[in-house]
Amino acid sequence: MRIVSLLPSATDVVAALGLGADLVGMTFECTAPEGSAPVVVVGGLETAGMTPGEVDAAVRARASAGEDLYTLHADALAGLDADLVLTQDLCRVCALPGATVAEALGHLGSTAQVLTLDPHTLDDVLATVTAVGRAAGVPDRAADLVARLRGRLDAVAAAVAGRPRPRVVVVEWVDPPFTAGHWVPDLVTAAGGEPVGATSGARSVPTTWDEVRRATADLVLVAPCGYGLAAAVEQARSVRDELPGVPVWAIDADGLVVRPGPRLVEGVAAIASVLHPDAVPPSPSVARVRGPGG
Repeated sequence: MRIVSLLPSATDVVAALGLGADLVGMTFECTAPEGSAPVVVVGGLETAGMTPGEVDAAVRARASAGEDLYTLHADALAGLDADLVLTQDLCRVCALPGATVAEALGHLGSTAQVLTLDPHTLDDVLATVTAVGRAAGVPDRAADLVARLRGRLDAVAAAVAGRPRPRVVVVEWVDPPFTAGHWVPDLVTAAGGEPVGATSGARSVPTTWDEVRRATADLVLVAPCGYGLAAAVEQARSVRDELPGVPVWAIDADGLVVRPGPRLVEGVAAIASVLHPDAVPPSPSVARVRGPGG
């Protein structure tokens, strides 16, 4: 099986299923599984050194001009002779849309199976593991992985059962501010919190800091899309300044929150360690962002 993954979360699923050696193509944003050497077949906007506001402006400018955010390197893809291509239609800002991929494969005369992954909830994410495993010919392996992931979720649920649920706003982008949707509210619920300012399965939505204040959250979690913990901490400082008196935490969003793959379960445990520190062990993937001298 020769697999091409056109989104980072699908690459994470491939790795978790032990299929890294079968991965022949990926995007510039993917983390290559250990021991693999996939060809990069998708490039995109280089955002290194840009502020969140500059990234947002660049994305909006490209969208208004009708320009794509990602570039499919068709020549590289043509040389991979893929059997299975994993793509998505969930978010044009996150990855190439499935229709673009299908059109390119048709132009190349490829007979590869295209599996489009569009999870909107945490259960949907676990279902994608099953779908990828089935398409890749390892359904038993996928069933075992899903069972282990659900077992870890059950362990967190047992640890926080019966405890008060803090009200949590998850900020997915800071300039302009967006509250996180899709599966992220499910992560908060699974961690023993009450998500506010967003709805499970719905899109992330723009907001204002006044609206966040009116949400009367007990805690704000800054999980900027595409960023790890260090950058999340840096961005969370501006959120802390906007919301004095509200505890602000940062999390490794790229690793544990925004990629709809197996590591979301680690994200649940990390969030639970913030909401219920006396019940769940601390996580190195979260950090409290305090004010000067605080």
